[in-house]
Amino acid sequence: MKNQILMLLSLCGSLLIASCNSHREEHHEAETTFLVTSPLIMDTLITKDYVSQIHSIQHIELRAQERGYLQKIYVDEGQFVKKGQLMFKIMPKLYEAEQQSAKAEVDFAEIEYQNTKTLANRNIVAPNELAMAKAKLAKAQAELALAEVHLQFTEIRAPFDGIVGRFLVREGSLLEEGELLSDFSDNSKMWVYYNVPEAEYLEYKAEVKGDEDVIVKLLMANNKHFPYPGVVETIEATFNNETGNIAFRATFPNPDGLLRHGETGNIEMGIPLLGAMLIPQKATFEVLDKKYVFVVDEENKIRSREVSIAAEIPHIFVISAGLEKTDKILLEGLRLVRENEEIHYEFVQPHTALSQLDLYAE
Repeated sequence: MKNQILMLLSLCGSLLIASCNSHREEHHEAETTFLVTSPLIMDTLITKDYVSQIHSIQHIELRAQERGYLQKIYVDEGQFVKKGQLMFKIMPKLYEAEQQSAKAEVDFAEIEYQNTKTLANRNIVAPNELAMAKAKLAKAQAELALAEVHLQFTEIRAPFDGIVGRFLVREGSLLEEGELLSDFSDNSKMWVYYNVPEAEYLEYKAEVKGDEDVIVKLLMANNKHFPYPGVVETIEATFNNETGNIAFRATFPNPDGLLRHGETGNIEMGIPLLGAMLIPQKATFEVLDKKYVFVVDEENKIRSREVSIAAEIPHIFVISAGLEKTDKILLEGLRLVRENEEIHYEFVQPHTALSQLDLYAE
């Protein structure tokens, strides 16, 4: 009886051990089945960031054109002013007196000319005297015109619609000719300047046609995008020999007046890449600042290989060297494998592998 019980217990133990070994083998098999994919070759668009300076489409200095006391300021700092609106006035008394004096000279010269003309018509005076009287009248008229211009210069009016800057003088100040009063900006459109390295400039020129509008975005200092896109309108004529950069200028509409002269931001410019090689970022690992992937060879063994990164898209690397489009790369489980280890894998189509990422690619 005891022998039968012992045999029964031994049989149960053997079945239990066999069952555990079977589960372990299945679990081991599940653990060693890895996902593998290949690089995807496609046209895409990468976004480059450039530090930028924001300028008003027109930004000028307002200066006194005549010497005198500042009699009146008609506007305020930061105020929007219409073209032709009076902004500053210099005390005009002296220039009014000069104008009146010049006008009197014109009246006198006019009378003298008319008298001489009457005498000349009667052949009482020589034609030369008539010519001299006419020249004297013309000179008096020119001096009157000049006096009127000086008088007009005592009023400083807005040359275009714009916003007044900070005042550098106050009412009652004695102004010298050419003294700076304030600045004045037309912010209806903004010019945004940014510097592009020579290599990226050459890529840009190779991919963009001459008549094609290139749309850019502006990331403002508060890390928010400006709501209106801009257009690259011009590129500077020469490179900066010290930096190797060339200046681009993009124009942005500014209907809400949010942007002001002197602001900074970052331009985001899309650069098209034709036939780019794309792999998921998670398929790479780093050793001493170099990027590597695990490549599965024909014997299903793992080989590490260095790759060169040309550009970065969210969750994706654009590869410039190190891979062929037919290579199989390990997609997941990079920490679970060793060099030269043979693995079991399941191949995932490149489109599927990338579509499962939170990415931006076109």
